[in-house]
Amino acid sequence: MITIRTEQEMMDLVLNVASTDERIRAVGMEGSRTNPNVPNDIFQDYDIVYFVNDMQSFIENPEWVDVFGKRIIMQTPENSELFPPELDGNFSYLMLFTDGNRIDLTICPITYIDKWVTLDKLVKVLLDKDGLIPTLPDPTDRNYWVKKPSQKSFEDCCNEFWWVSTYVAKGLWRNEILYAHDHLQLVRKMLLQMIEWKVGVETNFSVSIGKNGKYLDRYLDDKTWYELLKTYPTAETNEIWKALQMMTALFDEVSLEVANQSQFNYPPFDTSIVKAYLEHVSHLPADAKEIY
Repeated sequence: MITIRTEQEMMDLVLNVASTDERIRAVGMEGSRTNPNVPNDIFQDYDIVYFVNDMQSFIENPEWVDVFGKRIIMQTPENSELFPPELDGNFSYLMLFTDGNRIDLTICPITYIDKWVTLDKLVKVLLDKDGLIPTLPDPTDRNYWVKKPSQKSFEDCCNEFWWVSTYVAKGLWRNEILYAHDHLQLVRKMLLQMIEWKVGVETNFSVSIGKNGKYLDRYLDDKTWYELLKTYPTAETNEIWKALQMMTALFDEVSLEVANQSQFNYPPFDTSIVKAYLEHVSHLPADAKEIY
């Protein structure tokens, strides 16, 4: 039987390891566990930062992380060739344990502290042996609030949405399902951007919709949420066409709302021509020799 460690046990472990290792001089925490607007759940990671005075000694001895428990799997992104590292010389251990707990642990040189305290407002100091970290304000997700668009950003979003929609149509006529699906994701990205701005307008740009829009359902009416879900089709041609049609209708509706509230021009160009093109291609015979 698996013994599941409690939140208190996990935090005690993180701090005990740091307290007994002289190389670790300070400990910080990031992510959802510092965000007062995110409810706790069983899948929340422990995003921990160890500030150390001998980085290389940790990296050269990868077994040192065994102290945190038996793992299901671990990833060390900075060792990856396929996905190049992005942590400014820091080193991370992403660990999923057999009891379901997960620690995303990053070790950083002490000199990184000055940068760390300015990168994000969702940080909390757990241990500071030498008084290296200044007093920080209470964590806030303000950095992740929806940002107000400019007229140009709004127009660019509209243009990208309608332009890429024609690629989806082309792929569907050719029966290139993977091509069509791939471009459908790009179209949806612009739809989600517009919906994000809608939420921003309605909340005075004072909320975060979370990574990958995971909190969008909190802020959308049932109709909009249901229509958005219907834009996720199967790999069947007819279903992708339906999804594209739902996207164009929803984008039109949401864009008009954002434009009216922001005093933007919508549509910034004649979208009716694009809609007519998409409709035409959707009925174009598979053996057609000309588009028109």
